[in-house]
Amino acid sequence: MPVAMDERISKVQELIYEIRVGDVMTTDVITVKPDTPMSKLRNILREKHISGTPVVDDDKLIGIVSIEDFIRWLSEHRPDCPISEEMTKDVRTLYADEHLVQAVNRFEQHGFGRFAVLDRNTEKLVGIITKGDIIEGLLKKLEVCQEEEEELYRQRVKHFFEDILADKVELLFEYNIPGKDFKHAGEGASRLKTTLRRLGLDPQVVRRVAIATYEAEMNLVIYTEGGRVCVSVEPHEIFIRVEDSGPGIPDVNKALEPGYSTAPEWVRNMGFGAGMGLNNIRKCASKMVLRSRVGKGTQLHIRIATGNGAGSDAE
Repeated sequence: MPVAMDERISKVQELIYEIRVGDVMTTDVITVKPDTPMSKLRNILREKHISGTPVVDDDKLIGIVSIEDFIRWLSEHRPDCPISEEMTKDVRTLYADEHLVQAVNRFEQHGFGRFAVLDRNTEKLVGIITKGDIIEGLLKKLEVCQEEEEELYRQRVKHFFEDILADKVELLFEYNIPGKDFKHAGEGASRLKTTLRRLGLDPQVVRRVAIATYEAEMNLVIYTEGGRVCVSVEPHEIFIRVEDSGPGIPDVNKALEPGYSTAPEWVRNMGFGAGMGLNNIRKCASKMVLRSRVGKGTQLHIRIATGNGAGSDAE
């Protein structure tokens, strides 16, 4: 979900980087077996009020059959047959521990109405997620986010910095990010967000920092063998430095173009590497500087003002 230019980061945009697929998916999944006759599919879909269902054999997902598959089978006047002959076998799935932003990207990328959700360790089906599940999950989460809590945070940070007697006040945080570790991807940004909220920073600033850091962390996971995120919090601004030791970016200007990506196909199929990460960071930052040398590594510098944080200059 691209961050809207020149707009405040909404709570919904923040939450899709925080909530995981398993938090909003439907766990009471109606499934069918591969030997179920196509002639019985209509009643199953109608009685359960669903438009599609996973096909499962010995707890393993082997396909998905939808109302579209049934209509096509019916319109072509084909004889009755097992669902396994008409189902979609090339099933795109999500893992329950993936962040919701990946699900949103996958829905936009493929245009599907639903995704089966698997447990990463067992590869067994644990749920199904639709766009409606995402909307419902976000609404429920918003209900527990009270304005009183945000006001408490604002007052806390004000007193925190005012009570420290020094010529310069600076808080430093560092997060080590392993490469290619998609299971734990985003945890650094999540820990930083929790820390900043406990400090009481303006929720709007926390959202910008969280999204920018998440996108930068994902770039480390996707494109490098790992790196680190260093964060400096001062009374009026936050500095984020993201660095790695390779492989570097051949064309920095090209990398800054929305939609440009060098991610391999298997990464894109997971919902990552859509080419919007740096663009989203730039829209969250007051200033962004990207420098890279092929074979040496990349450094990304982000400054976010703790005022409104709007307006971005990129170099």
